[in-house]
Amino acid sequence: MHQRILILQGHPDRSETHLCHALADHYRAGAEQKGHEIRQIDLASLEFPLIRSQQEWEHSPLPDSLAEAQQAIGWCQHLVLIFPLWLGDMPAMVKGFLEQVLRPGFAFEYEEDNPLGKKGLTGRSARVIVTMGMPAAIYRHLYRAHSLKSLERNILGFVGLSPIRETLIGGVEGMSQKQVDDWFREVHTFGEEGR
Repeated sequence: MHQRILILQGHPDRSETHLCHALADHYRAGAEQKGHEIRQIDLASLEFPLIRSQQEWEHSPLPDSLAEAQQAIGWCQHLVLIFPLWLGDMPAMVKGFLEQVLRPGFAFEYEEDNPLGKKGLTGRSARVIVTMGMPAAIYRHLYRAHSLKSLERNILGFVGLSPIRETLIGGVEGMSQKQVDDWFREVHTFGEEGR
């Protein structure tokens, strides 16, 4: 079955191509090969301010620069978010983007008798691909992947995305070309399968 897939490439550095860029390209190539409908957004190409208060988050208008991105999130059936692990978490640019686009009235609705609100993005699945310098097993088992769990539960899950699959790619600075190519093939397969 063909899906509408949105790829959010979240490496903040636009000065050169990084592994995250290549992973997004391989996912996209696999998805296009199988006939999925794809949109891709490089978050570093977007200019937007940080949200600085609850009042602003709930009531200020979405910046014009993010209208297309928010519309693409509403359009997709499957969302792929790719970013490098920085200081144990997603880069601030990625968090700032999510805070802007996943606002009340779009990503969820407040409900008087429900502290969790009504999820606005149900019926969509997600894959989170995270690259990191440390071995993935260290991040997962020693650090308990707290930041990834928070993203999945408190942001993506909170607004209704499910299931959420994750791919952790560790030790990126020391990978051989064969290891890199193996990851490219795996991510290409994810794209083909729309997962």
